[in-house]
Amino acid sequence: MTVQRDEWDGRWADTGPKRPGLAAVPQSAGVVETAAVPLMNIANVLTILRILIVPLFLAALFAGGGHDTGWRWAAAALFGVAAITDRIDGQLARKYGLVTDFGKLADPIADKALIGAALIGLSMLGDLPWWMTLVIVARELGITLLRLAVVRRGVIPAGRGGKLKTLVQSVAIAVLLLPLSGGFATAGMALMYVAVVLTVVTGLDYVVQAARLWFGSPGGSRAA
Repeated sequence: MTVQRDEWDGRWADTGPKRPGLAAVPQSAGVVETAAVPLMNIANVLTILRILIVPLFLAALFAGGGHDTGWRWAAAALFGVAAITDRIDGQLARKYGLVTDFGKLADPIADKALIGAALIGLSMLGDLPWWMTLVIVARELGITLLRLAVVRRGVIPAGRGGKLKTLVQSVAIAVLLLPLSGGFATAGMALMYVAVVLTVVTGLDYVVQAARLWFGSPGGSRAA
């Protein structure tokens, strides 16, 4: 998420009465007033909602033994709603200048909670190899710890590679959640292999950026 705040052009104006014998202070041109972004804005509310959907999603996924057709459709629907909120909150934050440090940290954490829950759930049900889940979950946990470790020096927002990785993971999981077989299951596994590759590559990129941020000047680096 690109770090940007909406700014409004303005000038400081002396609206009070002039005191005799004192020269008026010249007005400074080009001074910009920046409105504070409220913490509980619509983008952050959607991020919190995505976190709250996770337990509901897991309940639907394991209902009926984990392979009940109706419950699997319900689980896929909940996962889809949560994934859509990820795209919507990002667009709202950028369009209306609602970017906050809380959002930059909570948004990827919400994504990781949803993706991790889905992967672990699918592996427990035998629908996804455990090695794939372990690789992805280990990467996500590692990157989250890296973010927290360097947060005092600066925030590493999600880059394009990370967003692509999340998109591919989400589509692959959504396909595997559906109670369908044959070509759909094969397509879901193929996408998951692509997701694993993107997960490893982008993870290494985050490690490099975190190292630059840690050994460089505070706030002097961010993700591309």
